[in-house]
Amino acid sequence: MAKASSSKSGAPNPEAAKSGSPETALVSTPADLLDMATDAALRLAGETPWAEVTLRDIAHEAGVPFAELYARAPGKGALLDRLSKRHDGAALKASDDPSPDVADRLFEVIMARLEAMEPNRIVLIAIARSESPSPRMAGRLALTARALLEAAGIDAGGRRGAVRTAAMIAVWARILQVWRDDEGALNRTMAEIDKRLKRMRTRLGQVGAGF
Repeated sequence: MAKASSSKSGAPNPEAAKSGSPETALVSTPADLLDMATDAALRLAGETPWAEVTLRDIAHEAGVPFAELYARAPGKGALLDRLSKRHDGAALKASDDPSPDVADRLFEVIMARLEAMEPNRIVLIAIARSESPSPRMAGRLALTARALLEAAGIDAGGRRGAVRTAAMIAVWARILQVWRDDEGALNRTMAEIDKRLKRMRTRLGQVGAGF
């Protein structure tokens, strides 16, 4: 006897998917589950202080079983990691049509990353302010810095790559500070990116890690 929540072909019932029932999560891939939970976390963070949002709240909002979410993301930090990787992906995709100049490419991928963040700007700023500095946050900065370099075609491996990544971390952290205070057309942010990248390129050249 077929289950009432499935079609005769065995495919998931669209009505079950709309309702956000646990069955929907059971037919989702792990990646889908994390993306659903990440989107739910952003929605909740727009309504409730991030510190007060629980993982169980997120599971309920996403319509996925709490146990399945916990198995994939045992804390809110894991969902923020997922979100950061999603934004990094926007920078990596921007490298598909690269500029011939490496500095221009780096500028473009940084802007692509920021543009991916822009739709959730207020929520992301609120989350960042509620989180205390932590090794996990530092890890996200490092991963993003490396992604930005590689997206621009700048090798981030080896000793030279480590020096470049350290410099990019400092530049990216500063850009984020300016972006959070820069509303509108992001003119201040773009000017800061240009200034910081020129300074970084000069300093890396002085220590033999230029690009």
